[in-house]
Amino acid sequence: MPADRLYLVRHGEVHNPRRVLYGRLPGFGLSADGRRMARQAADHVHGLHRPIGALVVSPLQRTRESAEPFEELFGIDPFIDERIIEPTNVFEGRRMRQALANPVNWRHLSRPEIPSWGEPYERIVARMHAAMNDAWDRTTSGDVVLVSHQLPIWVTHLAVAGEPLRHDPRRRRCALSSVTTLERHDASSGWAWVETAYAEPASTAGAVDVGAV
Repeated sequence: MPADRLYLVRHGEVHNPRRVLYGRLPGFGLSADGRRMARQAADHVHGLHRPIGALVVSPLQRTRESAEPFEELFGIDPFIDERIIEPTNVFEGRRMRQALANPVNWRHLSRPEIPSWGEPYERIVARMHAAMNDAWDRTTSGDVVLVSHQLPIWVTHLAVAGEPLRHDPRRRRCALSSVTTLERHDASSGWAWVETAYAEPASTAGAVDVGAV
């Protein structure tokens, strides 16, 4: 018997005083507020009163720290999966406003539908779906929590909704420590993911959220 429900949980606020796009760079852990947000996300899932059969986590520091409240509340060990990691991009370590003001960088914006500045959206969706399917099938009972990042969660939402993957990064509906809920239903063409809920249980007023592109 596979899992029953899957939650895509974004990490909490990152300590990022220089406000750079941190991407996959090491050393970017949660701020004090980010730890509080992560706890609020875990409390939200715990408050659903449903068993958790698996906890799958991106290998980056901020997601591993965001998974700690789930480990505590549900008494479950995390499984680290590289496939739900933050995508690569050419602007890592830079402040976006300054980078985009430099004409040398404009060539990276030539094909936003791919996008030309980083890992292709289609590749992100493919690896996310593979990780989701594996976690679903490995879980003998209960729900699955995946702690990941804004862009992987958002393009997964777009793919599940049948919408174009090209989008404006400034308009993503994927707040810090948000919870996107999906189920896998039997369709005429095989199994299909269906989004059933979206929640923002964390208090994010005044949060710094400039690390993703």
